[in-house]
Amino acid sequence: MNDNKRGISSRRIKSITYAGALTNLSLAGLKFLIGYLAGSLALVADAVHSLSDLATDAAVLVGVRLGAKGPDRSHPYGHGRAETFAGGLIAVVLIVVGGAMIYYATISIAKDKITTPRITVLIAAIVSIVAKEWLYRVTRTVAVESHSSSLYANAWHHRSDALSSVAVVIGFISLELGFGHGDQVAAIAVGLMIIWVGVKVIGGALQELTEGAIDAGTIEHIEGIINANSAIRQWHQLRTRMVGREVFLDVHILVDPDLNVAAAHEIAQGLEDALDEQIARPVNITVHIEPDIPQLRK
Repeated sequence: MNDNKRGISSRRIKSITYAGALTNLSLAGLKFLIGYLAGSLALVADAVHSLSDLATDAAVLVGVRLGAKGPDRSHPYGHGRAETFAGGLIAVVLIVVGGAMIYYATISIAKDKITTPRITVLIAAIVSIVAKEWLYRVTRTVAVESHSSSLYANAWHHRSDALSSVAVVIGFISLELGFGHGDQVAAIAVGLMIIWVGVKVIGGALQELTEGAIDAGTIEHIEGIINANSAIRQWHQLRTRMVGREVFLDVHILVDPDLNVAAAHEIAQGLEDALDEQIARPVNITVHIEPDIPQLRK
Protein backbone atom coordinates (compact mmCIF):
# COMPACT_ATOMS: atom_id res chain seq x y z
CA MET A 1 0.00 0.00 0.00
CA ASN A 2 2.78 2.44 0.93
CA ASP A 3 4.64 1.70 -2.33
CA ASN A 4 1.46 2.44 -4.30
CA LYS A 5 0.93 5.75 -2.46
CA ARG A 6 4.54 6.75 -3.04
CA GLY A 7 4.34 5.83 -6.72
CA ILE A 8 1.18 7.83 -7.39
CA SER A 9 2.40 10.95 -5.59
CA SER A 10 5.85 10.72 -7.22
CA ARG A 11 4.28 10.66 -10.69
CA ARG A 12 2.13 13.70 -9.90
CA ILE A 13 5.13 15.58 -8.51
CA LYS A 14 7.22 14.84 -11.59
CA SER A 15 4.44 15.86 -14.00
CA ILE A 16 3.82 19.26 -12.44
CA THR A 17 7.56 19.89 -12.05
CA TYR A 18 8.25 19.18 -15.73
CA ALA A 19 5.40 21.55 -16.65
CA GLY A 20 6.92 24.18 -14.37
CA ALA A 21 10.38 23.76 -15.91
CA LEU A 22 9.01 24.33 -19.41
CA THR A 23 7.11 27.42 -18.26
CA ASN A 24 10.16 28.80 -16.44
CA LEU A 25 12.39 28.37 -19.48
CA SER A 26 9.92 30.16 -21.74
CA LEU A 27 9.34 33.02 -19.31
CA ALA A 28 13.04 33.50 -18.59
CA GLY A 29 13.81 33.91 -22.29
CA LEU A 30 10.93 36.32 -22.84
CA LYS A 31 11.68 38.51 -19.81
CA PHE A 32 15.43 38.63 -20.36
CA LEU A 33 15.05 39.67 -24.00
CA ILE A 34 12.50 42.40 -23.28
CA GLY A 35 14.23 43.53 -20.10
CA TYR A 36 17.60 43.84 -21.88
CA LEU A 37 16.17 45.72 -24.84
CA ALA A 38 14.09 48.03 -22.63
CA GLY A 39 16.82 48.54 -20.04
CA SER A 40 14.61 47.37 -17.17
CA LEU A 41 16.72 46.09 -14.24
CA ALA A 42 13.66 44.73 -12.46
CA LEU A 43 12.60 42.68 -15.50
CA VAL A 44 16.14 41.33 -16.05
CA ALA A 45 16.27 40.37 -12.36
CA ASP A 46 12.86 38.77 -12.82
CA ALA A 47 14.26 36.77 -15.76
CA VAL A 48 17.17 35.53 -13.65
CA HIS A 49 14.67 34.55 -10.98
CA SER A 50 12.69 32.51 -13.52
CA LEU A 51 15.93 30.89 -14.66
CA SER A 52 16.82 29.99 -11.07
CA ASP A 53 13.48 28.16 -10.91
CA LEU A 54 14.95 25.64 -13.35
CA ALA A 55 17.59 24.76 -10.76
CA THR A 56 14.93 24.24 -8.10
CA ASP A 57 12.86 22.16 -10.53
CA ALA A 58 15.91 19.94 -10.98
CA ALA A 59 16.37 19.74 -7.19
CA VAL A 60 12.77 18.56 -6.79
CA LEU A 61 13.17 15.87 -9.46
CA VAL A 62 16.44 14.61 -7.98
CA GLY A 63 14.98 14.66 -4.46
CA VAL A 64 11.88 12.72 -5.53
CA ARG A 65 13.99 10.16 -7.41
CA LEU A 66 16.29 9.55 -4.45
CA GLY A 67 13.49 9.75 -1.89
CA ALA A 68 11.45 7.11 -3.73
CA LYS A 69 14.14 4.48 -3.15
CA GLY A 70 13.10 1.83 -0.68
CA PRO A 71 14.88 0.91 2.56
CA ASP A 72 18.25 -0.84 2.41
CA ARG A 73 20.97 -1.87 4.87
CA SER A 74 22.43 1.63 5.10
CA HIS A 75 19.03 3.40 5.17
CA PRO A 76 16.57 1.10 6.98
CA TYR A 77 13.98 3.90 7.20
CA GLY A 78 14.17 4.67 3.49
CA HIS A 79 15.59 7.69 1.66
CA GLY A 80 12.75 10.17 2.22
CA ARG A 81 15.03 12.76 3.78
CA ALA A 82 16.52 13.35 0.32
CA GLU A 83 13.34 15.30 -0.48
CA THR A 84 13.73 17.29 2.73
CA PHE A 85 17.27 18.26 1.76
CA ALA A 86 16.01 19.21 -1.70
CA GLY A 87 13.48 21.53 -0.09
CA GLY A 88 16.22 23.09 2.03
CA LEU A 89 18.39 23.57 -1.06
CA ILE A 90 15.55 25.34 -2.84
CA ALA A 91 15.10 27.61 0.18
CA VAL A 92 18.80 28.53 0.07
CA VAL A 93 18.44 29.36 -3.63
CA LEU A 94 15.48 31.59 -2.80
CA ILE A 95 17.51 33.49 -0.20
CA VAL A 96 20.46 33.92 -2.57
CA VAL A 97 18.19 35.13 -5.40
CA GLY A 98 16.47 37.61 -3.07
CA GLY A 99 19.80 38.91 -1.81
CA ALA A 100 21.15 39.30 -5.36
CA MET A 101 18.08 41.28 -6.42
CA ILE A 102 18.51 43.66 -3.47
CA TYR A 103 22.24 44.05 -4.12
CA TYR A 104 21.99 44.91 -7.80
CA ALA A 105 19.01 47.20 -7.29
CA THR A 106 20.87 49.07 -4.54
CA ILE A 107 23.94 49.46 -6.75
CA SER A 108 21.72 50.80 -9.53
CA ILE A 109 20.21 53.41 -7.19
CA ALA A 110 23.68 54.40 -5.98
CA LYS A 111 24.74 55.00 -9.57
CA ASP A 112 21.55 57.04 -10.08
CA LYS A 113 20.39 54.97 -13.04
CA ILE A 114 16.99 56.03 -14.33
CA THR A 115 14.88 53.58 -16.29
CA THR A 116 12.55 54.66 -19.08
CA PRO A 117 9.15 52.97 -18.83
CA ARG A 118 8.35 50.69 -21.79
CA ILE A 119 4.94 49.13 -22.50
CA THR A 120 6.62 45.86 -23.55
CA VAL A 121 8.03 45.54 -20.02
CA LEU A 122 4.53 45.88 -18.57
CA ILE A 123 3.10 43.25 -20.95
CA ALA A 124 5.89 40.76 -20.18
CA ALA A 125 5.37 41.25 -16.45
CA ILE A 126 1.61 40.69 -16.68
CA VAL A 127 2.10 37.49 -18.71
CA SER A 128 4.56 36.28 -16.08
CA ILE A 129 2.19 37.07 -13.19
CA VAL A 130 -0.65 35.09 -14.74
CA ALA A 131 1.53 32.10 -15.69
CA LYS A 132 3.46 31.88 -12.43
CA GLU A 133 0.47 32.41 -10.16
CA TRP A 134 -1.33 29.59 -11.97
CA LEU A 135 1.78 27.42 -11.64
CA TYR A 136 2.01 28.25 -7.93
CA ARG A 137 -1.58 27.21 -7.29
CA VAL A 138 -1.45 23.87 -9.10
CA THR A 139 1.99 23.04 -7.70
CA ARG A 140 0.92 23.88 -4.16
CA THR A 141 -2.18 21.71 -4.52
CA VAL A 142 -0.09 18.70 -5.55
CA ALA A 143 2.46 19.47 -2.81
CA VAL A 144 -0.20 19.56 -0.08
CA GLU A 145 -1.92 16.40 -1.33
CA SER A 146 1.37 14.49 -1.64
CA HIS A 147 2.90 16.06 1.51
CA SER A 148 6.09 16.93 -0.38
CA SER A 149 8.17 19.60 1.37
CA SER A 150 10.43 20.06 -1.65
CA LEU A 151 7.50 20.60 -4.02
CA TYR A 152 5.89 22.98 -1.53
CA ALA A 153 9.11 25.02 -1.47
CA ASN A 154 9.16 24.99 -5.26
CA ALA A 155 5.55 26.21 -5.33
CA TRP A 156 6.61 29.21 -3.26
CA HIS A 157 9.49 29.75 -5.64
CA HIS A 158 6.89 30.06 -8.41
CA ARG A 159 4.90 32.54 -6.34
CA SER A 160 8.00 34.59 -5.52
CA ASP A 161 8.57 34.84 -9.28
CA ALA A 162 5.01 36.09 -9.69
CA LEU A 163 5.63 38.63 -6.91
CA SER A 164 8.78 39.84 -8.62
CA SER A 165 6.70 40.44 -11.74
CA VAL A 166 4.18 42.36 -9.64
CA ALA A 167 7.08 44.53 -8.52
CA VAL A 168 7.97 45.15 -12.15
CA VAL A 169 4.42 46.41 -12.74
CA ILE A 170 4.64 48.64 -9.64
CA GLY A 171 7.99 49.93 -10.86
CA PHE A 172 6.51 50.70 -14.28
CA ILE A 173 3.66 52.66 -12.71
CA SER A 174 6.11 54.54 -10.45
CA LEU A 175 8.18 55.53 -13.46
CA GLU A 176 5.10 56.76 -15.26
CA LEU A 177 4.30 58.89 -12.20
CA GLY A 178 7.77 60.42 -12.29
CA PHE A 179 9.60 58.40 -9.62
CA GLY A 180 12.84 57.55 -11.46
CA HIS A 181 13.97 54.75 -9.12
CA GLY A 182 10.63 52.98 -8.92
CA ASP A 183 11.96 50.00 -10.87
CA GLN A 184 14.86 49.47 -8.45
CA VAL A 185 12.82 50.03 -5.28
CA ALA A 186 10.30 47.45 -6.51
CA ALA A 187 13.14 44.96 -7.07
CA ILE A 188 14.36 45.52 -3.48
CA ALA A 189 10.87 44.94 -2.08
CA VAL A 190 10.56 41.68 -3.99
CA GLY A 191 14.02 40.58 -2.85
CA LEU A 192 12.98 40.99 0.78
CA MET A 193 9.79 38.96 0.21
CA ILE A 194 11.75 36.17 -1.46
CA ILE A 195 14.23 36.00 1.43
CA TRP A 196 11.33 35.78 3.90
CA VAL A 197 9.85 32.82 2.02
CA GLY A 198 13.24 31.09 1.92
CA VAL A 199 13.69 31.46 5.67
CA LYS A 200 10.19 30.08 6.26
CA VAL A 201 10.86 27.00 4.10
CA ILE A 202 14.19 26.32 5.84
CA GLY A 203 12.35 26.44 9.17
CA GLY A 204 10.03 23.68 7.97
CA ALA A 205 12.96 21.54 6.80
CA LEU A 206 14.75 21.97 10.13
CA GLN A 207 11.57 20.96 11.95
CA GLU A 208 11.68 17.60 10.17
CA LEU A 209 15.45 17.11 10.42
CA THR A 210 15.30 17.68 14.20
CA GLU A 211 12.68 14.91 14.53
CA GLY A 212 9.74 17.25 15.01
CA ALA A 213 6.27 15.72 15.31
CA ILE A 214 3.84 15.78 12.40
CA ASP A 215 1.13 18.44 12.23
CA ALA A 216 -1.54 18.62 14.94
CA GLY A 217 -4.37 17.88 12.52
CA THR A 218 -2.85 14.56 11.44
CA ILE A 219 -2.10 13.59 15.05
CA GLU A 220 -5.74 14.26 15.96
CA HIS A 221 -6.81 12.10 13.01
CA ILE A 222 -4.54 9.26 14.18
CA GLU A 223 -5.89 9.48 17.73
CA GLY A 224 -9.44 9.26 16.38
CA ILE A 225 -8.61 6.09 14.44
CA ILE A 226 -7.08 4.47 17.54
CA ASN A 227 -10.03 5.45 19.73
CA ALA A 228 -12.46 3.98 17.19
CA ASN A 229 -11.01 0.49 17.69
CA SER A 230 -13.14 -1.06 20.46
CA ALA A 231 -10.61 -3.87 21.04
CA ILE A 232 -8.08 -1.33 22.29
CA ARG A 233 -8.86 -0.60 25.92
CA GLN A 234 -6.30 2.17 26.34
CA TRP A 235 -3.25 3.52 24.58
CA HIS A 236 -0.27 5.74 25.31
CA GLN A 237 3.19 6.84 24.13
CA LEU A 238 2.07 7.86 20.66
CA ARG A 239 5.14 9.26 18.88
CA THR A 240 5.31 10.61 15.35
CA ARG A 241 7.89 12.03 12.96
CA MET A 242 8.27 12.67 9.25
CA VAL A 243 10.79 11.16 6.84
CA GLY A 244 10.21 12.95 3.54
CA ARG A 245 6.60 12.29 2.59
CA GLU A 246 6.19 9.36 4.99
CA VAL A 247 4.76 9.34 8.49
CA PHE A 248 6.58 7.17 11.03
CA LEU A 249 4.66 6.48 14.22
CA ASP A 250 4.71 4.10 17.16
CA VAL A 251 2.17 3.57 19.90
CA HIS A 252 1.56 1.31 22.90
CA ILE A 253 -1.90 -0.29 23.08
CA LEU A 254 -3.50 -2.12 26.01
CA VAL A 255 -5.68 -5.15 25.18
CA ASP A 256 -7.51 -7.88 27.07
CA PRO A 257 -4.78 -9.74 29.06
CA ASP A 258 -6.56 -13.07 28.46
CA LEU A 259 -6.08 -12.92 24.68
CA ASN A 260 -3.61 -15.26 23.06
CA VAL A 261 -0.71 -13.96 20.97
CA ALA A 262 -2.50 -14.51 17.66
CA ALA A 263 -5.60 -12.57 18.75
CA ALA A 264 -3.53 -9.69 20.11
CA HIS A 265 -1.55 -9.58 16.88
CA GLU A 266 -4.79 -9.43 14.91
CA ILE A 267 -5.84 -6.31 16.85
CA ALA A 268 -2.50 -4.65 16.15
CA GLN A 269 -2.68 -5.58 12.47
CA GLY A 270 -6.21 -4.22 12.25
CA LEU A 271 -5.01 -0.91 13.70
CA GLU A 272 -2.12 -0.76 11.22
CA ASP A 273 -4.48 -1.45 8.30
CA ALA A 274 -6.95 1.24 9.46
CA LEU A 275 -4.20 3.85 9.80
CA ASP A 276 -2.78 2.95 6.40
CA GLU A 277 -6.19 3.16 4.71
CA GLN A 278 -7.40 6.37 6.36
CA ILE A 279 -4.24 8.48 6.19
CA ALA A 280 -3.51 9.83 2.73
CA ARG A 281 0.29 9.77 2.93
CA PRO A 282 2.46 6.64 3.35
CA VAL A 283 2.54 5.45 6.97
CA ASN A 284 5.06 3.25 8.76
CA ILE A 285 3.58 1.94 12.02
CA THR A 286 5.02 0.13 15.02
CA VAL A 287 2.47 -1.12 17.56
CA HIS A 288 3.60 -2.32 21.00
CA ILE A 289 1.02 -4.62 22.61
CA GLU A 290 0.58 -4.61 26.40
CA PRO A 291 -1.90 -6.42 28.68
CA ASP A 292 -4.56 -4.21 30.23
CA ILE A 293 -3.43 -4.50 33.85
CA PRO A 294 -3.41 -1.68 36.47
CA GLN A 295 0.34 -1.20 36.63
CA LEU A 296 0.55 -0.58 32.85
CA ARG A 297 -2.27 1.92 32.68
CA LYS A 298 -1.22 5.56 32.30
